[in-house]
Amino acid sequence: MTPTFNISFLSDTALADELQRKIDGKTKPLGALGRLERLALQVGRVQQTLEPALRQPAVLVFAGDHGVAAAGVSPFPQEVTRQMVLNFLAGGAAINVFARQNGMAVRVIDAGVNADFGALENLTAAKIAHGTRNFLEQPAMTREQCEAALVKGADIARREIERGCNVLGFGEMGIGNTSSAAILTSKLCGLPMEQCVGRGAGLSDAGLEKKQALLTAAMARYPDVHAPLDVLATFGGFEIAMMMGAMLAAAERRALLLIDGYICTSALLVAAHLCPAIKDYCVFAHESGEPGHAKQLAWLDVSPVLTLEMRLGEGTGAALVYPLVQAAVNFLNEMASFDSAGVSERAE
Repeated sequence: MTPTFNISFLSDTALADELQRKIDGKTKPLGALGRLERLALQVGRVQQTLEPALRQPAVLVFAGDHGVAAAGVSPFPQEVTRQMVLNFLAGGAAINVFARQNGMAVRVIDAGVNADFGALENLTAAKIAHGTRNFLEQPAMTREQCEAALVKGADIARREIERGCNVLGFGEMGIGNTSSAAILTSKLCGLPMEQCVGRGAGLSDAGLEKKQALLTAAMARYPDVHAPLDVLATFGGFEIAMMMGAMLAAAERRALLLIDGYICTSALLVAAHLCPAIKDYCVFAHESGEPGHAKQLAWLDVSPVLTLEMRLGEGTGAALVYPLVQAAVNFLNEMASFDSAGVSERAE
């Protein structure tokens, strides 16, 4: 049975007005802190308070393998997924570096890696299967597998929130997952494949042309697949489905969601089709260098905080945007007002 989530739009206009008055009353010209002011307003509305606080921030990194990788859609072998999971656990990946810098925990989840890790410290074992099937030949997941991944992701997010976390970043690892993201974007945003497919982990021109042809053929194989969860099950990955379940559960618990790049936004796309209110809880960290990401953001009608030409994944954008969210909360709570500082306000 497909899990359901109760996510409310942030519709308390009285609280929003109070927050805006508090922001406008700080010792600065109106709007002078730009995007930070909008972030402060958003966090206050998510937490339903004039004095928001960020507690025990964590990045959830979901890892899974993709059967389509066997078709050569990535320049890297599938084995890299397993190797990078071990790198995450050892603290040596980019996400580890940025998360340490900013005081964030990193939680690594085996959603469906094609490897047996055994009982490794700090690895959350949530494997649905040893990678998805090759969607060039058959649907990547059964509907039951897709729903199981959603449930497991939701449980992981809820446990993190029960430990005291109220701001979750999302990241992923999975060789071949930009292929899934490209098809999800094309199907859910109604865009031609050539606008959605990119070089992923660094394909050559010939590799990119081959990838586009393969993905176009895959879409043609399933012309009647349109419903969001059917699209996810047919073309997605276990890490994408599990991440989506975690996003929905986190928003339901009124946590702030830090959305990374192309793959993470693919999960968010499916979630937004089912629960449009989830966007109110999301900070879109950056615009990826992967070309389809700009199309996703445009369809969602959202603006990323950063543009750094990154396309790494792992949740790196989420970790890098977190200090700016901190700054927004800190100025809202700690910056003097015109009244408290005895500073004259602007004359009309």
